[in-house]
Formats: sequence, C-alpha cells, structure tokens
Amino acid sequence: MKIIAGGDEVGRGSLIGPVYAAAVILSKSINKKLLKDSKSLTKFKRENLSIYIKKNSIWAIGKASVSEIEKINILNASLLAMKRAIIKLKTKPSLVLVDGNKLPNLKNYNLKYIIKGDQKIPSISAASIIAKVSRDKFIRTLSKKFINYGWENNAGYGTKKHLLAIQKFGITKYHRKTFSPISNFFKLHVKQHNM
Repeated sequence: MKIIAGGDEVGRGSLIGPVYAAAVILSKSINKKLLKDSKSLTKFKRENLSIYIKKNSIWAIGKASVSEIEKINILNASLLAMKRAIIKLKTKPSLVLVDGNKLPNLKNYNLKYIIKGDQKIPSISAASIIAKVSRDKFIRTLSKKFINYGWENNAGYGTKKHLLAIQKFGITKYHRKTFSPISNFFKLHVKQHNM
C-alpha cells in the first residue's frame, strides 16, 4: 500500500522567527473536502482544522532557527525545516509530495514537488494548515514579550506598523538580520553606533 505524505512550509517571508514546516500522512477517514490552502482560511477555521488534522493523521513539525536562516539563507532553511519534519514522521512514507518547486536533500525517500500543491493536494493543504497554526502560536507567545511590534496580528511580516516599530524600538534577537529592510536598518544602526 502506498503511504503518501504532504509537506509544506510557512514563514518564509516573515521578518522574524524560525521557519516552520509540516509533513502529514492523512488517515483514510479524514474529510479531504475540508482541506484547503491555509492562506485561504480564517484563523478560526485554520485552528479547528489543525486539531481535526492532528487527530486524523500522522504528522510532524520541523523548524529552522533564525541563526540557521542567516547562515544558509531562507530557501535552504525552509528545505531543512521540511527535511526535519519528514524524518520525524512515525511512519516512513513511500512518497512525499512537497509544495513548491524545490526538494529537501533526503536520501532514501521518494520525493516529488508540486507547484501550488497546497491548493491541489489535500495532504499538502493539511501540512500548510498545521505548520501555520503552530508557527502563529509561537509568534503570538513572542508578541507578549515584545508588545510594540504587533506580531500577534502581522506574524512578523513587514507591515507598516511593524516597520515603524523597528525604526522606533530597534530590532530584537528574533529579527532576521539578513532580510531587507532589517539588513539596511542594521547597517545604519551599526554605523550610528560606530560614529
């Protein structure tokens, strides 16, 4: 019997925090019609679906840290998070379908990428949902420590409020310093300190 897993990542465009990925093997009993790309769902729907998916699948989450993102770049860090999620699955899939157009470097696994897979393949949609809910939860926790940046609403993306807060309050250890506009701010900041 073919065991198919879906994989997706979330948080690539965010200016803060780790990038998350999930890998999901759906049970036969799950209602696939409910599964859609996480970006097209409301927060409430996503959170309820995440609980439902976790109860009706084999799943795992992988992450790559801010320092890893800065060291190996965001694309490679996303693929590393994906690799970690796939390896953590309790059952080894016979095929892993990954959203996008790149594959993690995984020996002894059968991998295939699907462009816009999160809109086409239920197991990839499921992975996108649980990855997003997990990352959003982590970012909301962080936002309680760093209340000026509006992370609980923007998930660390470069909204106007977030960018203004960076100018006013500076950057935190969770900001990705290789990302513009933070890299520009960082250079400016370092220059100011060196004057």
